[in-house]
Amino acid sequence: MNRIPFFDRLRDARRILIAGAGGGFDVYGGLPLALALHADGREVHLGSLSLVNVYGLGDGFARITPTSEGPSDYFPERTLATWLTSKSLSSISVYAFPRTGVRPLRAAYRRLAKKLRLDAIVLVDGGTDILLRGDEAALGTPVEDATSLAAVLGTPVPVRLVASIGFGIDAYHGVNHAQVLENIAALDRAGAYLGTFSVPSHSREATLYRDAVAHARAATPGRASIVHAQIAAALSGLAGDVPLPEVAGPLFVNPLMAMYVTADLPGLAAQSLYLPRIRHTDDMLQVSHEINRFRDEIEPRPRVPFPH
Repeated sequence: MNRIPFFDRLRDARRILIAGAGGGFDVYGGLPLALALHADGREVHLGSLSLVNVYGLGDGFARITPTSEGPSDYFPERTLATWLTSKSLSSISVYAFPRTGVRPLRAAYRRLAKKLRLDAIVLVDGGTDILLRGDEAALGTPVEDATSLAAVLGTPVPVRLVASIGFGIDAYHGVNHAQVLENIAALDRAGAYLGTFSVPSHSREATLYRDAVAHARAATPGRASIVHAQIAAALSGLAGDVPLPEVAGPLFVNPLMAMYVTADLPGLAAQSLYLPRIRHTDDMLQVSHEINRFRDEIEPRPRVPFPH
């Protein structure tokens, strides 16, 4: 019991990419993990599915630095690279991928994995919709997460994992978290569940994460992350309907939002009912179309209330 399977899987990995599954600020969900692994002497890189037009994408990815060219008002990857440099953590590099379908994104992941000689990829979701298999009452915002999941599934790296942080936040998008718990139980039965653990709120990782979120809020006025505003609040010991400028309440901030739920990536992908349909897509419009087609063909599981 004193060992977490997720970290056991990473024990021998020296070169690790921690990538946001969704677009924009999702990569910030991997920051506490990146900081912990970096402090342990690992070579850590961060990846992000960018929502902006990124220059220098000849290989399907670009390394982002504080001087990278791009929009002045919204560029989460550059904002993150700037913050890392300000904390003398520029050895943690930041890479951006364009918003594409599975085929080009898979090719980009493969090229980056080869370039960096990766031992492991950890795909991180801010929220829980990456844990949904497709037949739930609502799917949240699945397009980017599903595209990233399918792309990394096709990337030959020894260790591929998923970490979801922000349990409960996707209720904002209609996700039924009782069904998320059902899915975690199904992952456990299949041997793909790798444990749940909290980011200690008084740890170095939590302190730096909160600072990074505050920096991003200041750098991106009006477009800061509603997900990470709530996780940062949870990591400050707050609970309930916390007033946050990014989100119109009522909210239910709580300690579960500061927990990582982890899984084996191929095992999680095997639970998805629609992932095979999007493997050959070239853009996200096709991904969205295939997911919508799937939803039209099924009867979703009925919404389940929490009994407590």
